[in-house]
Amino acid sequence: MDFKKILLAESDIPTHWYNILADMPNKPLPPLHPATKQPVGPQDLAPLFPMELIKQEVSTERYIEIPDQVRDIYRIWRPTPLIRATRLEKALKTPARIYYKYEGASPVGSHKPNTAVAQAYYNKQEKVKRLTTETGAGQWGSALAFACAQFGLKCEVYMVAISYKQKPYRKILMKAYGAKVYSSPSRRTQAGRNILAVDPKSTGSLGIAISEAIEVAAQDERTKYSLGSVLNHVLMHQTVIGQEALKQLEMAGDFPDIVIAPLGGGSNFAGTAFPFLRYHLEGSRKVRCIAVEPASCPKLTRGVFKYDFGDTAGYTPLLPMYTLGHNFKPAAIHAGGLRYHGASVICSQLLKDGLIEAVALQQLECFEAGVLFAQTEGIIPAPEATHAIAQVIREANRAREEGTKKTILFNLCGHGFLDMQAYGDYFAKKLTNHELTEEEVHAALPEIEALQPA
Repeated sequence: MDFKKILLAESDIPTHWYNILADMPNKPLPPLHPATKQPVGPQDLAPLFPMELIKQEVSTERYIEIPDQVRDIYRIWRPTPLIRATRLEKALKTPARIYYKYEGASPVGSHKPNTAVAQAYYNKQEKVKRLTTETGAGQWGSALAFACAQFGLKCEVYMVAISYKQKPYRKILMKAYGAKVYSSPSRRTQAGRNILAVDPKSTGSLGIAISEAIEVAAQDERTKYSLGSVLNHVLMHQTVIGQEALKQLEMAGDFPDIVIAPLGGGSNFAGTAFPFLRYHLEGSRKVRCIAVEPASCPKLTRGVFKYDFGDTAGYTPLLPMYTLGHNFKPAAIHAGGLRYHGASVICSQLLKDGLIEAVALQQLECFEAGVLFAQTEGIIPAPEATHAIAQVIREANRAREEGTKKTILFNLCGHGFLDMQAYGDYFAKKLTNHELTEEEVHAALPEIEALQPA
């Protein structure tokens, strides 16, 4: 039976998050203290995170129970629909079946509240008063601002300068939820002032914004830091996406041959792919999981697997990941959520082991795909989501050429209703492709060598 839209009941919201660490054949290397080069312990992370999230970060239990208060807030928008993209299939003349999980149904229009609500909850339980964070395109900042409003927490967001300029409505949305929003690099922190002293017109980066948010949190015992991607517990919280999709595809009598999602830090991709990748790891079903990154920030496809800082100023532990270097300066593309120098530890290990794939795409191809999707399926996707759609189109075209009836699932991680300037620039032909030279790719890498353990 063919379905156009597959809906679940509130009772179908997952009761547990899935932790892929339990099933990985090779566990990731531990994060290291930058001074001692020894594995970090809970005491090293306690100034920034509540203890329950620290426990989740290092847990190898397969499933972690979702608190009732978190699930109660999830009910505002979850379960999200799974939709068969029949009109896109027709336009592509492909025999492939294309499904997308629509996370734009959340209050802030993206998948980010899945972890923001959880993080705000655990911080509230430990009597934290304020959360600081970074945001690229503004989706994560909006999500944390929303989550903090649900639990009566103050929220302070450092927004990458180019996005602060390009995406004013994201900034307004955060303020509507009660958050304070600052352009990063700012003069509020030493990390920001250091950057501005060297480059007064800096367009910023996620690494810089992370440094600023961490610096503020570390100075106040009633303030904690909250991260929107990269860390293990963040990826785990997002697996509600894939778990719901599994159940919805079962209703359709289908299972994906290919799962596709964008990758900035890793939570979008992990949340969609990991519940399906579990079947591949246990050997019961084969599935290709493809992470899509921008060609202008290609850590997975052109970076190196090394220990590196998660932020520019070097405040975080050293993480074993594919990276372009914590001082890498990404181009000012509109997919601000994907402009991060490194990939999550878990995604990096899975790629190193050949268990997932990665591709890097140019933004013109992605916006072209986004426009086709809007014209066929009716939803204008966020610039980040267009990366997944562009790869879906590649795979659907390949299926047509090969005459194979593959099933493709992708995460439509957010709508683009607050990203109209990006589409305006595309239609005005102001956007360009950006191919990094080998020199640009490797420029920030030499200093990483000094960070490696003996």
